[in-house]
Amino acid sequence: MSHDHDDFASEPVKGLPERPPEGEHILWQGKPHWWALTRDSLNLYWVAVYFVVLAVWRYVTLMDQVSAASAFRASFPFIILGGIVCAILLIVGYVQARATVYTITNRRVAMRIGAALTVTLNLPFTQLRNADLRLHRDGTGTIALDLMGNTRLSYLVCWPHVRPWVIRRTQPALRCIPDAEKIAHLLAEAAEARVSTPKVERHSAAATVAAE
Repeated sequence: MSHDHDDFASEPVKGLPERPPEGEHILWQGKPHWWALTRDSLNLYWVAVYFVVLAVWRYVTLMDQVSAASAFRASFPFIILGGIVCAILLIVGYVQARATVYTITNRRVAMRIGAALTVTLNLPFTQLRNADLRLHRDGTGTIALDLMGNTRLSYLVCWPHVRPWVIRRTQPALRCIPDAEKIAHLLAEAAEARVSTPKVERHSAAATVAAE
């Protein structure tokens, strides 16, 4: 008997809570690169350096009081603890990336985010003021979305899929995606096409006569 279970098997379309309406189609889907997400959003390098500094500090303060071997034994637990913390961060980053699906359609950006508490953000192009690309040397990058109007999102609920340290007005972000520059161009072209499309409103003839 198989025990495999797909938490998102109920999704009618991968990454979306419901099927796109008529006229809307998916242009791109992707997810964060797990290593880049761990490195950038969970500050893996800084955490590793922090524990190395603690170990070195402990060694230096003891080396003039005890033998070098004893000083090393006293400082080595910091290295072990740092390795455990970094391993936990790697697991968290991998799980977060695996549970995430970013979707760009010809009308909106959708973000299915969250490993424990899953939410889906639907961000129509008409609500976007600006999109900002931060590109890394390895080709991954983050596209932060600045929202118009009174749209407010929780920084904690959206983390780590947000622009770092912009808390007062949370900017959801496609974090650490591969080929970020290419995706940013695709997003810009789709948003420009959508916003420049004239909106036609339909009114009944009776309402028009009544208005006259």
